[in-house]
Amino acid sequence: MPGGRLTQQHRQQIALGLADGLAYAEIARRLDRPTSTITREVMRNGGPTAYRADLAHRATERRAHQRRQAAPRGQQALPQAHGRDAEAVREYEEAFTTLVMQSGLPKMMSRVLTSLTIADEGSLTASELAQRLQVSPASVSKASAFLESQGLIRRERDERRRERYVVDADVWYQSMIASARSHARLAETARQGVTVLGPGTPAAGRLENIARFVDFVGESIARAAEQAREILYTPPPKPTPQTPDRT
Repeated sequence: MPGGRLTQQHRQQIALGLADGLAYAEIARRLDRPTSTITREVMRNGGPTAYRADLAHRATERRAHQRRQAAPRGQQALPQAHGRDAEAVREYEEAFTTLVMQSGLPKMMSRVLTSLTIADEGSLTASELAQRLQVSPASVSKASAFLESQGLIRRERDERRRERYVVDADVWYQSMIASARSHARLAETARQGVTVLGPGTPAAGRLENIARFVDFVGESIARAAEQAREILYTPPPKPTPQTPDRT
């Protein structure tokens, strides 16, 4: 399978595939690339509905230029555990950060949350975050304080008395519950409109349907989150070794 960077022509083909409603796997097959490559490319450049080939290509060139300027000559990439591909990890980190930003978090906060999420320990010190993100300690401190105020991360001290920022698996459960509460507030507001606009009127009927729909979705989210919460603390099944094809 060919490697190398995606070219502008590749990106144009990706854009055409998205416009035709093709799945990432099918676009990847046509370009003879891994599906993960296409997924990362699309998600860090606006997502499937906002992806533009020319903008994506310019953004990629700009990021590469910024990395070259930011990295002192001779600086080595941070070593990766478990034999991971450093470039693939960096690209995935960018894609995950973009997704978090699309949920509403500012960029710096999203970068910190992503770094903590993909760290094997699930925690990093302020200096480790600053080194990984190539930003000032002040930027890390400000972003971390915001995330902590939102209940997305917490602080603890390790055995060396260093303060570490920690992301718990439960944050994803709490995020779903917060979403369910938001749905409940929307349903309540919609029903207030029914009273104001008058039951039986077209506008009130529309709002009542919105309230019923949002109620159902919110309750489903909360119920599913409660049922699935244990998954966050259950070790995933070990990959099954592939048996060599003897044919």
